[in-house]
Amino acid sequence: MTHSGTPRGERALARTELRPLWQAVHDRLSSGRPVTRVRLGPLDDTQREALADLLGLDRLPDARPSVLLSRLEEAVAESCGHTVRDVVTELIGPLRDRASERRREEDERAALWAWLDGHSTVRAQPALADWTASCRAAGLVGGSPERTRTLLTDALAVLAALPARGEPLPAFAARVLNGDSHALDDGTRVSSLVLRALAALYCADPPQSAEHRRALWGRAGIADDELSATVLAAGLRPVGDGPLARVTRACAEAGQAASLTLAQLRAPGTFALPTGAAPVVHIVENPSVLALALRRFGPGCPPLVCTSGWPNSAAVNLLRLLADHDAALRYHGDFDGEGIRIAAYVLDKTPARPWRMTAADYRAAAARTPHGPPPGRLTPAPWDPELTTAMAQHGIAVVEELIADVLLEDLTDATRPARAQQ
Repeated sequence: MTHSGTPRGERALARTELRPLWQAVHDRLSSGRPVTRVRLGPLDDTQREALADLLGLDRLPDARPSVLLSRLEEAVAESCGHTVRDVVTELIGPLRDRASERRREEDERAALWAWLDGHSTVRAQPALADWTASCRAAGLVGGSPERTRTLLTDALAVLAALPARGEPLPAFAARVLNGDSHALDDGTRVSSLVLRALAALYCADPPQSAEHRRALWGRAGIADDELSATVLAAGLRPVGDGPLARVTRACAEAGQAASLTLAQLRAPGTFALPTGAAPVVHIVENPSVLALALRRFGPGCPPLVCTSGWPNSAAVNLLRLLADHDAALRYHGDFDGEGIRIAAYVLDKTPARPWRMTAADYRAAAARTPHGPPPGRLTPAPWDPELTTAMAQHGIAVVEELIADVLLEDLTDATRPARAQQ
């Protein structure tokens, strides 16, 4: 304390017996709220005597007294000329403002969850909303918004980089997470977060075993075998001498589908689309639609790619390759809960745009098939907010095959410019 008080008064205030008083006052003043009284206790006899001496009482206070702060201020001022705040700061330590700290922490938490909900990866794939809710329910890592944001940033970076390119998990982790090949090892916080996100995305149960965890990583393109990861394509006639160009060209000329492996997509060799107007490549979810297109068009089939449900690393690699060569990608899938999630995934991971996937398209399709099965769990369609609302209202799913005739008519229109040039 400063030199203005008397040394004797300061020593009296620093008595061991008064320590509980100053500790209680320090705690109440650190609340950040107005304080008029401070409750103490239980006090022993020597502590009650010291409090009576300080306050000038003619008898001992109760074992659990309630002391007026104004009376304490008078006693402290009389003893040493200081304020109560001066005394408790000197004897106990700096005062806090817990009310302000709580408000700041609440603001930091609110900003963190708003950032997560508004992240581009989450907005592009609304199925992740369940995951973000679970992150919020789990709370902060170590009570720290900063540590939590760092962890979530890593998890979102992983999700944005999936599906992987058929890499082993350590190699993928090193590529995405600053060279740390162990960042996604089993049991790490980032690994657990990403696997929970993948389970939400694929509408699967959270993995409970090593086998289930491997299965989720495999669906996301981790350690895909270069030969078992395949994608179906038809009508592609690229120029070039690489295996991919030769295989797709040969299959298109024969009116057959090409089952392209990840190895072929990654093999060296030239690959380019024909010069001229940028081709439109239509994408479907179900192989049966591609089969119907080949049956109708044969060698004249327009460029068509099939994801066969959730696109694997081969499918995403092919679509990105085509987009890199200026192809315009148009995607159609099933009108059910999973179909909407697959569509959101394709549109997020590639430059594809929706093809007959609006609320109006669904209503027209539902009118033709009024007795379909329920659509299952619905999540928002980022490209058309009205779509899943319409699906919930009608309460039926419309699988892609049931409107294949409409899709084939669009493909017929796509073949006309090519036929006119022949």
